[in-house]
Amino acid sequence: MKNLFLSLIVLFVFSCKNDKNEVDAIIINANVYTVDANFNRTEAFAIKDGKFVATGSTKDIQQHYSATEVIDAKGQTIVPGLIDAHCHFYNLGLNFQTVDLVGTSSFDEVMKRIIAFQNEKQPKFIIGRGWDQNDWQDKTYPNKALLGELYPDLPVVLTRIDGHAMLCNQAALDLANITIDTNVFGGEIKTEKGKLTGILIDNPMELVEAIFPEPTKKQQIEALLDAQKFCTNLGLTTVSDAGLDRQVIELIDSLQKANTLQMRVYAMISNKKENLDYYLNKGKIKTEKLNVQSVKVYADGALGSRGAALKQPYSDEHNHFGAMVIGAEDYKNLALRIDKAGYQMNTHAIGDSANRFVLKTYEKTLANQTNRRWRVEHAQVITDNDFDYFKSENIIPSIQPTHATSDMYWAEDRVGTDRIKGAYAYKTLLDKSGRVALGTDFPVEQVNPFLTFYAAVARKDLKGFPEQGFQKENGLSRVEALKGMTIWAAYSNFEDQEKGSIEIGKYADFIILNQDIMDVEEEKIPLTKVQETYINGVAQ
Repeated sequence: MKNLFLSLIVLFVFSCKNDKNEVDAIIINANVYTVDANFNRTEAFAIKDGKFVATGSTKDIQQHYSATEVIDAKGQTIVPGLIDAHCHFYNLGLNFQTVDLVGTSSFDEVMKRIIAFQNEKQPKFIIGRGWDQNDWQDKTYPNKALLGELYPDLPVVLTRIDGHAMLCNQAALDLANITIDTNVFGGEIKTEKGKLTGILIDNPMELVEAIFPEPTKKQQIEALLDAQKFCTNLGLTTVSDAGLDRQVIELIDSLQKANTLQMRVYAMISNKKENLDYYLNKGKIKTEKLNVQSVKVYADGALGSRGAALKQPYSDEHNHFGAMVIGAEDYKNLALRIDKAGYQMNTHAIGDSANRFVLKTYEKTLANQTNRRWRVEHAQVITDNDFDYFKSENIIPSIQPTHATSDMYWAEDRVGTDRIKGAYAYKTLLDKSGRVALGTDFPVEQVNPFLTFYAAVARKDLKGFPEQGFQKENGLSRVEALKGMTIWAAYSNFEDQEKGSIEIGKYADFIILNQDIMDVEEEKIPLTKVQETYINGVAQ
């Protein structure tokens, strides 16, 4: 009887173990924000084959699931993997190979960084990016004189932080065949007293970019992997790259398939004939980590360089309206072509005139259609009743909260006291649209998504200025901000059924944080650190 009793105990224990579902990993004792439809919180979840298979209390998950990997979060906060809805992932990687001019406080500092870079790298073509004259005491554009003195034969091209203006020395201008008589549509070649200053705004920049040395395949791969490391360390698991060419997209695809690049990429194709001819005829491309079904288009330039197209003149430059960088008929025909191919159109629109034109074109092109999710990238200055266009389910505002806190020092100078009320109006856009996709536009802004979260919620800079927040009425709640960086960003990419929340059947993309961003004091949000980033349930 004793042996029989022991046998029954063993059989019972063995049966209980077998009753548990074997999974790859379980996470327990966590503070989990699922970002599901009800914004539920939970304690634990189970992962199998790279997807969430269960969520619930620690007790329930441990009772029903067993795994070789058990992660005890010890009360730490977990949120879905973050999605940057508008960035330049590949360019971020390439920037690591050029002169970093971000944060320079004067043109003298720009020159010091160039000289140090030249002395160390000895390049045959100096490329830099990140200067912003609005951060300098002298806020006028620099000119090429000093670059010409130091580097009379070495081409030097320095792109402004927003990517909508550049300073070139004479050697670079000569290579690009730019003279005082060069005519281009959509932008400006700055002159002074009948001579070139070296400043190019918007479309003329393409003439210089055409002479840039092509990066080798090795440099391209290095750029993508460098960008991946930088981004995953900050909790990003998906990036929407706003403008890529076919060759780079295919390289990304090959690296993902080789399991070298883990980052998920929503690739917007650049508006170039060769890209359009290939992709719009081929149709959508969708793998587990790559999604190609959209076109990035520019309507106008940037506010900082006074290239944004406004309905009325700039408040700080008489009779200057900025400029569209694409012809009206060309844009309308492009919209029809993209629509016919079933692709999504994602248009950069900064000024109120550009936004009006884009929104009217979207409305007309998508009439009697549903669920098209065409995006207005930035939607930065909106006036009159143009916010009402966003009531359409076919139109989504894709916005970057840190633009508001970077531009707030000078934006009113550009547009005046009335127009500024409709600028960076994220809450108004949300109220009209029902959802907003949040991004950074990095490397224009910093990659750190917690600065995005902070700017959206607090509307302040990292010094706590202004005390009451910049146009605080257009700040977002923490729930809205987190949705904008997860499920709403996924929706804007047609990926909300596979990512953006911690729910059964979705990819196991999540991050563990050192503090609860939904509850910590507002001023501490920028101090948030990512303890671990998981893609497909695997730590990166």
